[in-house]
Amino acid sequence: MVLRRLQRMGSEAGHVGSLRDEQTECSPRWRQNQLPLVSSTGREYIMRNAGLEEAQAEIKIAGRNINHLRYADDTTLMAESEEELKSLLMKVKEESEKVGLQLNIQKTKIMASGPITSWQIDGEKVETVADFIFLGSKITADGDCSHEIKRRLLLGRKVMTNLDSIFKSRDITLPTKICLVKAMVFPVVMYGCESWTIKKAES
Repeated sequence: MVLRRLQRMGSEAGHVGSLRDEQTECSPRWRQNQLPLVSSTGREYIMRNAGLEEAQAEIKIAGRNINHLRYADDTTLMAESEEELKSLLMKVKEESEKVGLQLNIQKTKIMASGPITSWQIDGEKVETVADFIFLGSKITADGDCSHEIKRRLLLGRKVMTNLDSIFKSRDITLPTKICLVKAMVFPVVMYGCESWTIKKAES
């Protein structure tokens, strides 16, 4: 029933309002199957109401002004200054609380390219980090890609080790082994390479 309501409505506000008013009992199977859709709708509602698209806080990437990136349940906020970043974060926090969701401070991290003061939200300290994994790639505060390149090479070596018995097998032809390397090792090593800045020593 909730899903039918979501499909009939055009605005995210209507979606969330409908979910608040819904009193129908849901089966465990329905919850399991439809929770991603409901959760995604809620996140979209929060972000739109937080006014991130209209906010002045943003950075320029490839000629575009951007202040947030979203993928699944991951959200990254970006700004030129500490004050602007804090403003974006508080907007998201306030809109989340309006629909009964809480910002997970333990999972919230701050990374800055320069000095930054210690942050506290609701009495909890927000951790400042020098690097973090974003969509499978290691991002560092200084923009140095050498750590990520080394990490990717190690991950590729691990895949090679797991395939060791196949590579040593005399029953498998060399062309097949080469195909396996191209299909299973190269993608792991080269993941995210489009964004790498390679130094002369690494080329």
